[in-house]
This record gives sequence, C-alpha cells and structure tokens, in this order.
Amino acid sequence: MASSSSSSSPSTLPSLLAIAVLILTVSTAESLKSPFHPRDLLPLLPKQVSWPILNSLYGAADLLPTFIGTASPGNDDVKWKGACFYENTAYLEFHNKSGTEFGGGTLHIQADKAHSWTCMDLYVFATPYRVTWTWYFISRAHTVDFPEWDGLAEYEYVKNKGVSIFLMHAGMLGTLQALWDVFPLFTNTGWGESSNLAFLEKHMGAEFEARPEPWVTNVTTDQIQSGDLLAISKIRGRWGGFETLEKWVSGAYAGHSAVCLRDSEGKLWVGESGNENEKGEDVIAILPWEEWWEFELTKDDSNPQIALLPLHPDVRAKFNVTAAWEYARSMEGKPYGYHNLIFSWIDTVSENYPPPLDSHLVASFMTVWSKMQPDYAANMWNEALNKRLGTKGLDLSDVLVEVEKRGSSFDKLLAIPEQDDWIYSDGKSTSCIAFILEMYKEGGLFGSLADSVQVTEFTIKDAYMLNFFETNATRLPKWCNDNDSVKLPYCQILGKYRMQLPGYNTMEPYTHMNEQCPSLPPKYNRPDNC
Repeated sequence: MASSSSSSSPSTLPSLLAIAVLILTVSTAESLKSPFHPRDLLPLLPKQVSWPILNSLYGAADLLPTFIGTASPGNDDVKWKGACFYENTAYLEFHNKSGTEFGGGTLHIQADKAHSWTCMDLYVFATPYRVTWTWYFISRAHTVDFPEWDGLAEYEYVKNKGVSIFLMHAGMLGTLQALWDVFPLFTNTGWGESSNLAFLEKHMGAEFEARPEPWVTNVTTDQIQSGDLLAISKIRGRWGGFETLEKWVSGAYAGHSAVCLRDSEGKLWVGESGNENEKGEDVIAILPWEEWWEFELTKDDSNPQIALLPLHPDVRAKFNVTAAWEYARSMEGKPYGYHNLIFSWIDTVSENYPPPLDSHLVASFMTVWSKMQPDYAANMWNEALNKRLGTKGLDLSDVLVEVEKRGSSFDKLLAIPEQDDWIYSDGKSTSCIAFILEMYKEGGLFGSLADSVQVTEFTIKDAYMLNFFETNATRLPKWCNDNDSVKLPYCQILGKYRMQLPGYNTMEPYTHMNEQCPSLPPKYNRPDNC
C-alpha cells in the first residue's frame, strides 16, 4: 500500500506550523527579540519530538529554585537575570494598611527585557513564617503584598534580614517537566526504576552494568561473621526515590545498610536501623538472618542491590562481639535516627549543596514542611537545631530568629557537627549507618580515636571507605561473585546491576573524621583529613 506522504492531515498542521516557526525563531533569536522562543513552542510539537528535547533541557533537579537575594527596607540593590525577564529589581516597603501593631509590607518587583512574548518567570518568596509563590508574564512593575506580619518575631526578622526571593530557573514549563521527572522516582514501577538509574547516571556519573544471571547468590552463612557490613542500594518505589536523592547529595553509591552478628550459639543475625515494624514504624531491629534474607528476596519491592563487605581478619580480631551485642540490644526497638539524618550530609557552609540547592532553600523547605507537618519537622530537624544552639523547645521560626540575634547564620548552624552522645526526646538517634558505626565504636574498631570521632557525621560512603574490610580476594567466601566474570573486592549477593563503591576500603580513621567534608557532584572531591 502506498503511503500518502505528499499530503498532510489537519491534525498535523499545528505541528508543521510549530516546526516552521521553531526553525525561523532559531535563525533569528540571536539578532533580535523574537515573538516566541523555541522552548515555548516545544509543547506544540509531537510528543515523540518534544519530550526528548524537554528531557535534555530539564530534569528532576530543575525543581530546585535558585536563591536570588533578600529584599529588606533600605536595600534597593537586589538585581538579577531571570529565566524569562533578563533585568529584574526588587525592594521591600513596610506599611500598616491593616492597622495592626506591627503592620505588613509590600514587595515591589520590576521585571523587564523578556526574551520572548510567551515566556514567564516563576518565583517563591519566603520568611521563617510563611512561603508564597507567583509568576510574571508581563514586563512591568509587580507587587507581592504581606498584609500583616506574624507578630513581633516576623517583623523583626524581616526588618533585619528581609524576604528571601527564589527563582524557578526552569520556568513554568520546565518546572512542570521537572515534576514529571520527579514523580516516577518514587513509583514502584519499571518506569520508576529506569528513572532512578537515569537520574544517578546524569547527576552523579554513576554506571549500571548488568550482571550475568542468576542475580541471587546461593549464600552459605557459615562464612559470614560478626561485624560484616551489608551495603544496600534500592532503586524503585518510595525508598528508591529517597535513596536516589540521598546518593546525589552525599556521593554514596549505596543508600541503606545493615550489619551481621553471631550470637554465643553461632546463630547469625542482622542488625538494622530502619526496619519497618508491624505498626509501620521505622525502628532498630535485630532479625534472624533467614528472616531478613527471605524478606529481601521475596518481599522487598524496591529491587534491592546488596553487597556483603567482610571485615579484614586483623580488624575482626579486634572486634569485641560481646560489647557489640550489648550496644545492639540497648538500641533494639528504638526509632530510626531521623533527628540527625540530614546532618551527616551537611558539613560545610556551602560545599554540600548541589546547585542550585543551598542553605536558603533548605530553610525555605523546612519552613514549608514545618507548616504542613509540624510533628514530622520536630522529629527531622527542630530538636537537632536546638541541640546546636543549646536551647530547648524552639520551633523552626524561633530557631531562625535566635540565630539572627546571635549574629550568626543558618548555614553555619547546619554545619555544626552532630555529637554521638546527644540524647533526643526518644533516646539516642542513629541512622542505618550510624547504628553500625556506633557498634564498631563500642566493639573497639576505632581504638583510641573513639572519643574524637562522631560517627553520626558519617554517610554510608564514609563508612565503606574505612579501611576495615577484606583486602585479599582469596579469603573472600567461596560463593563470593561466583557467577560474575568481574571479581569485585566484596561480595554482591543480590541485584541485577553490579554495585560500584568508589573509594572502597581506602581510608584510615582520624580525629574529627568527616566533620568538614564537601560533597559536590559529580566528582565529590574531598580534601585530606576533612
């Protein structure tokens, strides 16, 4: 049957027109302001044409707004280039239209020099007490009104620090596309899995090489000993999406961990911080190996990739298993360490935030979440921030005001190292890896450095880089990497993709280890003794 390529159906005419205008505007955009910008026309193109282009322009990371500056009374020097409007200025004016004790204010924004007639800029405005957003489509003066400040605290904060301005650099279209990219990260689907892998490949430079089948090792437990570490990478579902973002900001190639323990009768157990109990709570649990392994093989829908990292014989000889068990039993049933989770990642004022993420954006995110989920916010950061200030009971807004009173800044507060001996309202707080490293500490593996190392500052990457693990491949279990032509220096026991752990087993412990380390992608370079 002959094709009818010489004629165009009515449904293709908008696409053909869009392509023609796209070509025209590309050829003229450099010389003059175009009625349309090529990006603005992409949604009009056929999906098979437009979506690959959109995906190359925008990704999940484009959801992160860029901090522009703060507009405060007397500061009229806030200027920036937007995604649409290339010349923008802002200033803040106080007023008392409400007739209240502290009045309110108006943020004035002048937007000029749009690069096309169809673009728009999307903004977020924040104080410790509120977050609002809007978009601008027309070159002119715009206003954002704050009818009434939330009491003396917000009034004083805005008077001294101003209103923070954030720009969504991807614009409305790019932000919607980025949302479309983020959504599948957390879905328990093949789409979600491929999205997580693509994100890590793009933003970390990670590689995912398929292993030969079978992807499950026939493990015999007689060669697994106390202290052997289990590095776990989840790549789909709720935890897969969370771990992908955790890996991106920290540089870790695993997102979860557990540890092996043998009791006095030789039975093998697994200790894990972050195990879901019958109530749906994430707690510290000690499970028989058979139960833990059966769950990973048959019930864990995150498609986990798991590697066993055996301790070096010399390190194992120093490991006090009795002390390790005492510590593990003392922590069993306690909540997962949400209190200090983000603080193992943030060590510096500015070098732990993948652009455009920064401490201003972190503060704004915390503000939003504190309004939406106050109990969650208290668990995730409020108590930890109070520990750093030496205060009790302050909520996030009060914390930000207190930092300002002390002449400090929020980015410096976030970078204060966590202390292993801090006691929170629900007891000691340990993430999955902090629980294991505290056990190592109690078991003597840090030796004389134990009092000068805060393991709650370690990420999973920091842990697997410790030179605690086997260096002689001939001493690895016989079944280790048995079906794989690539012989890793550790034993991958589950997963389709070969687990890479850059920097594995290379770092000698030292005083104040990992308290001031940068972690910027994609290289994640770290100076010596940070």
